[in-house]
Amino acid sequence: MSRNYKFHNPEGLYFVSFAVVEWLDVFTRNEYKDILLQSLSFCQKEKGMEIIAWCIMTNHVHLVFRSVRGQHPSLLLGDFKRFTSKTVVKAIQENPRDSRKEFLLEQFKKAAAKSSNVNEYQFWRHDNKPIELWSNKVIWEKISYVHNNPVEAGLVYRAQDYVYSSASDYADEKGLLDDIVVFRYYG
Repeated sequence: MSRNYKFHNPEGLYFVSFAVVEWLDVFTRNEYKDILLQSLSFCQKEKGMEIIAWCIMTNHVHLVFRSVRGQHPSLLLGDFKRFTSKTVVKAIQENPRDSRKEFLLEQFKKAAAKSSNVNEYQFWRHDNKPIELWSNKVIWEKISYVHNNPVEAGLVYRAQDYVYSSASDYADEKGLLDDIVVFRYYG
């Protein structure tokens, strides 16, 4: 992995993207997205994850965040990914309405078989590609990218209409997560 894609500054603000293995569309079901929301909320309240922007797409997640309680951001993100991996896989296993259950679980098993550090199921890809955000302009560019992802995907016309992101918080409306730190840029 390139030096550019590591968490070097433990106090830095980072943009990360991480995807489901094989870019599988797992988050087409709200109950799976809600698991991520609950975990993000837990990380905010209990682990010191300060979230500036977020978006859950059908097969990947974007975050702009920093660690504010001394835990290294790589460990914080690792905890989030480990917990959500186990919890989402279990929810898929126990969901009698998910017609793709067997297919998804088989794909997670295949991915785990290729990985040296995963036992039974690998849910998330290993690459996060963290990018430290160093200026107000770059921070705003990444926030805009995160919020416009659903627009670019053709899911909504306006970013703030996509429920599973912080775009509504930036449009002075209440989003699904509490305690979003709204970044204002007047450049």
